[in-house]
Amino acid sequence: MLKGTELASIKFSQSEKTEELFNRKAKYVSDGVSNIIPISIKQAKGSVIEDVEGNIYLDFYAGIGVTTAGHCPEPVIESIKKQSSRLLHSCFMVTMYDSYINLAEKLVAITPGNHEKKAMFVNSGAEAVENAIKIARAATGRQGIVSFESGYHGRTLLTMSLTSKVKPYKYEFGPFAPEIYKVPFPNTYNGILNVSESEAAEEYLKYFERFFISEVDPSDIAAIILEPVQGEGGFNIPPKGYWKGLRKLCDKHGILLIADEVQTGFARTGKMFAVEHFEVVPDIITLAKTIASGMPLSAVVGNKKIMDAIGPGRIGGTFGGNPVACEAALATINYIEENNLTKKSEEIGNLIVEKLKKLQQRYSEIGDVRNLGAMIGIEFVKDPEKKSPNKEVVGKIITECLKNGLIIISAGIYGNVIRFLPPLVLTEDQLKQGISIFEEAVHKILGEK
Repeated sequence: MLKGTELASIKFSQSEKTEELFNRKAKYVSDGVSNIIPISIKQAKGSVIEDVEGNIYLDFYAGIGVTTAGHCPEPVIESIKKQSSRLLHSCFMVTMYDSYINLAEKLVAITPGNHEKKAMFVNSGAEAVENAIKIARAATGRQGIVSFESGYHGRTLLTMSLTSKVKPYKYEFGPFAPEIYKVPFPNTYNGILNVSESEAAEEYLKYFERFFISEVDPSDIAAIILEPVQGEGGFNIPPKGYWKGLRKLCDKHGILLIADEVQTGFARTGKMFAVEHFEVVPDIITLAKTIASGMPLSAVVGNKKIMDAIGPGRIGGTFGGNPVACEAALATINYIEENNLTKKSEEIGNLIVEKLKKLQQRYSEIGDVRNLGAMIGIEFVKDPEKKSPNKEVVGKIITECLKNGLIIISAGIYGNVIRFLPPLVLTEDQLKQGISIFEEAVHKILGEK
């Protein structure tokens, strides 16, 4: 039985057991559902994963930001067991139950802002974003939505329209939802504007002056939606002052500001919610992933007047706010708070980035290292001056890490960013071993220098 404190232990041989599973997957599962890592998980605990061959891996991707509080945290498992024996489902829109209300009360209390707020629950990050857009449109009487290049908001028709990456997310899936407008993200490393980091916020905000003349009048825009740190887009972090500038812009034109915290929320960045780093209170915030340690659940939390503007019966869903998932979320949030995982996130991030910065000094292929807390991106380039993407070396490093017991994945519209999203419960020894495996992989692939 895994204890969650194991170190990586690899013999890395794929027997008939793994081969059989992949053959069955190929036979019964749509080819559209692919696999990045060629293993099959038997069990997971804390920060470690065991595959069906008995190999032990350190997990530095956390189910793409879902198991931030670790795999199968005991208080969450106990809450699931207890609730499962009482009530699995009823549909809150027909007959309510207390776990939905308890979780709404908790989120209203901990999300940014001292104003009156309300919450609602659905099942996935994409559903949360869709409902946030519906609410914003109803509250403002406007249709236009502004999102950002390199942003990711989901795979449904509307969220895919907001998302900014053609393959694999949008290719051949159009036509897309109307009244969606995209603006450049203020990327301070490799953005479309050749400006310094100190100038970036002001210069990228100026883009809206032209945008509101050339593309759409601000009176037609219901909301601007932005990830505090772009996830799938490459862990891009907006410059200091940009969020405050957006807040002023939205207030000036009666536009709602939506923070998509699906990946950044719940201690990942060193604060409970990443937007807190920018000292801005959004009108609406969308939450998912970490919220329930892997149980399907997402939330929309926002200003009471905005959340109520849509009217009774117009949002919700059969499974939204499932009682078991709500109890799992309450237990997850309590676990994060009781174990001060926001502080742990900051400590993990500082330690990893210190090591990565030293690697960057040795290898020109490491173009940029960036992070908020334990949300860390390493961008690889072919030429440090031209900053041309180096997707090939990323694939090789990920493969080499896997051979030695570390699971990491890529990000970025060019696939040239390695992202670290380790569970925040990993031990000091696990952290050191994970970094060591990554360093050795970089040395092997890029050559000792």
